[in-house]
Amino acid sequence: MEHRKRLALLSSDFGFPLDAEQLGLLETYSSWLKSEALEAGGIGPNERPHLLERHVGDAFTWLQPLEGPPTSLLDVGSGVGLPGIPLAIALPKTEITLLDRSGRRCGLLRRAIRVLGLQNAVVRQADVRRELVPRDVVVSRASLPPDQLLPHLRRLTRAVAIVGGSTAGPVEVAGYSTMKIEARYLDSPRWLLIMRPS
Repeated sequence: MEHRKRLALLSSDFGFPLDAEQLGLLETYSSWLKSEALEAGGIGPNERPHLLERHVGDAFTWLQPLEGPPTSLLDVGSGVGLPGIPLAIALPKTEITLLDRSGRRCGLLRRAIRVLGLQNAVVRQADVRRELVPRDVVVSRASLPPDQLLPHLRRLTRAVAIVGGSTAGPVEVAGYSTMKIEARYLDSPRWLLIMRPS
C-alpha cells in the first residue's frame, strides 16, 4: 500500500483525519528526512526503510491520549522534528514549539519548517531546564530518561504530557501511567508514558 494511503489510515485511526494538503506535507517531510536530515546525521542511515513505521507514522500514536486539538504543544528534545513536525501538520490550529538545545539541530528544524511552510511551528534553542512557559501538551520522544524529565513536565504541562516509552513492552516509571497503542501499519505496538497534572 502506498505511503500516502497508509498515513491517511493511521491519522484517521487516531481521530485526526488528514486532507490531501496535509498528506502532501507529510510526504515532503519524509523526503526531507531521507535527504537533508539523514545527511546531517539527524536520523541513522539504517532508518531510511523504516521512516513510516518508526518515525513519521509513529508520530500519530502521540495523538491517541489527546481529547481534542490542544491550543499549544511543546516538543522537548525535538531533534529533526519527531514527533513535533508531523503533529504540527496534523494539528494546524495548535501552536507547536520545537525545543532543542543543539544549535545544529535547531538549524535543521528551521530549515524543515521553511521547506514545509508551516505557520504554526516555531523553533526554540534551549534546555528544558530553562523553559518557563507551560503548554497544554508536552511531548518528548527521547530527550531525557522519563524519571529525570518528570519534574520539568510537572511544571510545564497544563493538560497532558506524553513521553516515548517502548516498542519492546510496557515500561513502569513512577509518576506516569502506561498506555498501549496499537495501529495498523506500525511494526509493533507502542507503550507511551502519560503524565496528567493533579
